[in-house]
Amino acid sequence: MRYACSLVALAAALAAANAVAQDPAANRRAALARAAQAQPADPNANLGAVPVAQTSGQGGSLTGPLTQLDISVDLMMAVGASSARDGVIGELQGGAHDPRKRGFTLQQAEVQMNGAVDPWFRGQFVLVTSLDADEGETIVEVEEAWLTTQQLPANMQLKAGHYLTDFGRLNQIHPHAWDYQDQPVVMTRFFGADGLRAPGARLSWLAPTRTYFEALIGVQNANGETLQSFLANDEVYEERPVGGRFLDEDARDLRTLGDVLWHARLATATDFTPAHTLGGGVSAAFGPNATGVGADTVIYGADFMYRWRAIDNRRGYPFFKLQGEVMARAFDAAAQVDDSGATPVDLPSDTLEDWGAYLYAVYGFDVGWAVGLRGEICSGSGASYLGDGEFERAGDPWRADRTRISPMLSYQTSEYSRVRLQYNWDDSDHLDDVVHSLWLGFEILIGPHQPHSY
Repeated sequence: MRYACSLVALAAALAAANAVAQDPAANRRAALARAAQAQPADPNANLGAVPVAQTSGQGGSLTGPLTQLDISVDLMMAVGASSARDGVIGELQGGAHDPRKRGFTLQQAEVQMNGAVDPWFRGQFVLVTSLDADEGETIVEVEEAWLTTQQLPANMQLKAGHYLTDFGRLNQIHPHAWDYQDQPVVMTRFFGADGLRAPGARLSWLAPTRTYFEALIGVQNANGETLQSFLANDEVYEERPVGGRFLDEDARDLRTLGDVLWHARLATATDFTPAHTLGGGVSAAFGPNATGVGADTVIYGADFMYRWRAIDNRRGYPFFKLQGEVMARAFDAAAQVDDSGATPVDLPSDTLEDWGAYLYAVYGFDVGWAVGLRGEICSGSGASYLGDGEFERAGDPWRADRTRISPMLSYQTSEYSRVRLQYNWDDSDHLDDVVHSLWLGFEILIGPHQPHSY
């Protein structure tokens, strides 16, 4: 599975200016969300969104047509070296937008289109092109295509289409807006190469409080190559089967509401002083998996973000950001039989438990310059099937105990470009030696780019 995403994040002030004029409750949603939008306020995030002027009449209602279209193009590329060969790098750098080989990697080339349809709807469409790291094959896909309502009553909002699931702090954020060049290991293991996303719909509610608090619940299809821990597809189970299990086609039929992916999230944030912001949330996802009829997967997690930015800052510097997430997965593997060899091997039903976390800090010490340090750990319980009757979790590259430490230096040359240098120290139980990798990444933005929600 190889995919690509969108471009670098935007300033909170631009996010507020770009919000479509709507009813007072929806306007307050945009204003309060700025407290939760940690990344757009960070000076090491690229800018480029063009505020859209709106015409409003009395009571905030729109008085004229709203149709407009913003189109942007972004490019992410990396070059690097590693003590491991490309086959091992592909296991360690499991995200579709990660630097994935020695030499050059085209992480993504993306076209994004955003527009206000009318006073009631906005839409977004993201088309991504990437190159297969091994074969050089060109891959083009629809990354996201969705609409959101603008004037539902009672602080409600509906989102429908093909979208990244609201889980944790990073899954719904496109990779260009991350502080680091690669996807956290725990996300790769639970959500696959390109994050958890699928066609569906979700309903959110913004609490009528002074501080930001939002609750949402959604439902999406559970099958496809972006549903690693759920119904997935043949390609997923050929490349990285969960626990070494086999895909059961009978389990992938949609029979009831229990055969789809349900997800929920609670998020809050507050600026407790003009210079300090604290936010956090809890998330959960539940749905069937592909190992057998009645087999389910549950993923849950908690996240937080703290940010300090000096009141007398210059273009947002100096600043400090601390962010982390912890996730856990319970994967019910159904009983199966491996009959590929001379003697069939019984694979008993089992609940495979996995968990992982990351924590990182970024310090912007001068205009354009920032340094960071990230630590990650993953572990679990329950043996994976490695074939030929062998069961062992340590030999499974997608479930073995693993630790990764990554220092990083970034320089934002302008609001439309950024350069990052990152070193990865990687220790996984499925390898004999620690792997050392060094990546230099480049990214540029052309055209206006819509703000991301954080």
